[in-house]
Amino acid sequence: MTYEEAHRSFIQYHVDKRSGERRGRLERGHGHAESKFLCNVWWPLCGDFRNLHPEYEVLDWRGRSYFADFAWFSGTVKLIIEIKGFASHVRDMDRQKYCHELNRETFLHAMGYPVISFAYDDVEKNPEICMTMLKMVMSRYQARRAPITRIQLAEKEIMRLAVQQARLIRPKDVERHFGIDHKTAVNLLKKLCSKGGLIPLYRGNRQRVVGYELAHDFLHFLE
Repeated sequence: MTYEEAHRSFIQYHVDKRSGERRGRLERGHGHAESKFLCNVWWPLCGDFRNLHPEYEVLDWRGRSYFADFAWFSGTVKLIIEIKGFASHVRDMDRQKYCHELNRETFLHAMGYPVISFAYDDVEKNPEICMTMLKMVMSRYQARRAPITRIQLAEKEIMRLAVQQARLIRPKDVERHFGIDHKTAVNLLKKLCSKGGLIPLYRGNRQRVVGYELAHDFLHFLE
């Protein structure tokens, strides 16, 4: 099935299941930005629209209906996905609308709806970065299709630790985090360097490594 066929079927399925304002909102609200996200980001990454709901209705902190661009369900998780254009969400937004948007996203998070947003410009021109970010988020909530080894899990956790610390990561950081010995921690860090995830930083004439920093392509290791 082509994307166009799958997209038509996807929208029609949800239109047929709805009535009243929920149906009207889907027919009116599923516009260019949402379609572009599905075409450039979601379809290449997932290959289907399972567990994805367009124009998903939730209540905001005032008890008023709000229609999110998409909601993705995975078990008990309901992830809200928004596509934001610069004009409507930055240039033309007044202070009250800005406050309402922040309050709504914070409230949704508190109610168990994590919210992630993508800039329309990236969806249109840099969909690869959107796919990488989306894959990272979704992987936290879904079972892996391919088996993963304990070493791979440890490497991913080390990369997350490096991001969370926002500074050089050292063997003793890894030792404390995993409760392992110094030699094992150094070997794990060196392996990540050989794979291109970390870069060793030296003191003096490259005689002693003082720590490791994230490589330019570190996002790949968090997917």
